[in-house]
Amino acid sequence: MEYLDRAVHKEMEVIGASSLEKDPSQERYRSWVYLPHIADSGFSDALKKVVTDFDIGGIYAAHRVVWDFLNRKLKEIVSGVSLINDSPLDAELYQYRIALRDAQQIIEKPDEFADSSVEAKPAMTRIGMASLLRHSGLIPGMCEREKIYALYELSRRAPSGDVVEVGSWWGKSAFVLLCLASHYKIGKMLCVDPWSNEHLIQGDEKGLLDNIRVSADEALTVFKMNLLPYANGRLNYLRMESVKACEHYQDCRVVQTDIFGETAYSGRIAILHIDGNHSYSNCLADIAAWSPLVIPGGWIIIDDYYWPYGDGPRKAGDEFLEANEHKKIISFVAGGALFVQVPCP
Repeated sequence: MEYLDRAVHKEMEVIGASSLEKDPSQERYRSWVYLPHIADSGFSDALKKVVTDFDIGGIYAAHRVVWDFLNRKLKEIVSGVSLINDSPLDAELYQYRIALRDAQQIIEKPDEFADSSVEAKPAMTRIGMASLLRHSGLIPGMCEREKIYALYELSRRAPSGDVVEVGSWWGKSAFVLLCLASHYKIGKMLCVDPWSNEHLIQGDEKGLLDNIRVSADEALTVFKMNLLPYANGRLNYLRMESVKACEHYQDCRVVQTDIFGETAYSGRIAILHIDGNHSYSNCLADIAAWSPLVIPGGWIIIDDYYWPYGDGPRKAGDEFLEANEHKKIISFVAGGALFVQVPCP
């Protein structure tokens, strides 16, 4: 169906075919033919006739067994026609293979945090890391592998406390943080986002973002669908503007929603991920509101420190670093995000 939608969008003529007498997909096609099953002795002649009658030049076969049969026999049945898609089996397994490859590279990467005074918890297994990468890849959004590696290493050394994300949208980075927090028993996660079209206006300098029309309500629904299977009482959200949510977090440590139920927080933030509205004033406000709640040894991540649409996160991040330079804090940039560790006494 995905291929059909793309083909129709490109104004290609597509003829649907099936060996089912009543195929529910038939109504989606303007032209449709019945073909015998590939194991039927009449299949080859029937396919050759369809190719001739409709002047077909290519065949898309979504079923792995049908694809394999045609890949071996199509040239014998009719000339000048080819399969236009790769093996469905390889396509289904491709992202899993990539996740395993990338996971191996991450767990074998030299530990850039080795000089830290905090002893690291055990490394994740290859399968564990591959699972994190594969499932995060199913969620739309941006979270580069370099950033995931940095989040992974700091999670191994993070103190116990809440994990707070300002700006969650579809939930990609929230998923990564939740999995790491759960694996290393850091604490429960709170996602803060107004999920409001009004708050999407960021005044980017090049005017490329503010004209994009999206549904904030739909984004929240997608967020719930993405995180619900993994929450298990360890995640909840506040649909609030960041500063107001911070006040709520300090005044009331319990968050209740219809989807995730009731979640109690400690009020001590171990990891703070700031990825809300990227305007300078909003970034500054987010940092000012939430950073004082991060405990010693905890981490503050300011996403999109390097951002092609403006310099709000970078300016706000630089001001935070300058104001705290006397504390000899640890900071670095990975995956376009600024990582800052709150020093221990």
